[in-house]
Amino acid sequence: MSEEQVIRVAVPCRACLSGEDLDWLGDGRSVSLALDLPTTVEVVPGAPSGAPEQAGSDWPSQVWAFLKERLPGTAGPAPAVRVASEAPSASGLSSSTALIVALFRAFAAAAAAAAAVVADGVAATAATDDATLVQWAYEFEFARFNGGGMDHLAVAEGGALLIDGRERGLPVVRERLEFPDDWGVVVVDSGTRKNTADHIRTVRAQLAAGDPALAAYRAEADRASGAAWAALRRHDHEALGAAMSRAHDAMRDHQGMSTPLLEELRALALRAAGLPLKLSGAGGGGSLVGVCPSGELPGVVARLADALSGPFPGARVIPTRAAPGSRSARAGERVGVSAAG
Repeated sequence: MSEEQVIRVAVPCRACLSGEDLDWLGDGRSVSLALDLPTTVEVVPGAPSGAPEQAGSDWPSQVWAFLKERLPGTAGPAPAVRVASEAPSASGLSSSTALIVALFRAFAAAAAAAAAVVADGVAATAATDDATLVQWAYEFEFARFNGGGMDHLAVAEGGALLIDGRERGLPVVRERLEFPDDWGVVVVDSGTRKNTADHIRTVRAQLAAGDPALAAYRAEADRASGAAWAALRRHDHEALGAAMSRAHDAMRDHQGMSTPLLEELRALALRAAGLPLKLSGAGGGGSLVGVCPSGELPGVVARLADALSGPFPGARVIPTRAAPGSRSARAGERVGVSAAG
């Protein structure tokens, strides 16, 4: 890799519109939406490993170690990286998966540049094959958290996905749609962190025990996912909001995924802005998401922010939009910089 270049990769986060856990429970559908709140990774040429750009996270070194067993050009310590994210962390928007996918893409691009000539050419092909990188990112994260693959597909593919779950391995994308251009997305960050690891352990125990509450949740969440996808196909944001509310109610009533604070935020959003909100992701905290026409977005955001400012000072409103798939995001973008930069 030239010392005059930075490899930059941006990966969107995702909101789950319906069907939390169904991606790895199997026998159920989930609906995901990529959001334009990207996590950006830059591989910094010439900077030593362990430089300040890497401070606060060991994901870069762990991803690099994973790739060292699979790709040429990955000898030695991990390159230094700069990481930035527009998504709130630990909020149910898969910012951690976005970071991991971005690291895989960025490091693979750096390895391909370092291994410009490979004897048999096979490894070099794998380095630029995004499907392989997404599969590896799933395997990397599954080994640590034992979760599903909806997040990896959602942030890699962009747009809205209807996903068929599988108990092990990446789920299957049944259908993909571009989110309507005239719809906006509202994220309400509750300011409380989720704990997904404990949640996954609990639900896997329910699955092993044949818990009827989990069975009831799976059935209702799958129906909500079908309704949400039908609303997307009809370009009916009110029906989508109703389906998302149905999905949230299933999460709360059958699996206890919501909290009193989150329910208060949902009630406030309905009173102040007429906006139905759904919790995105499990784990007892994080962010709520809603959809409204783009022309109404500024007013909705203003009313929500005003209503939250008194009783919920730790919460914030984040207006955003859907993120479509991007060829440059998948391949990695090389940006010319000065040697000093």
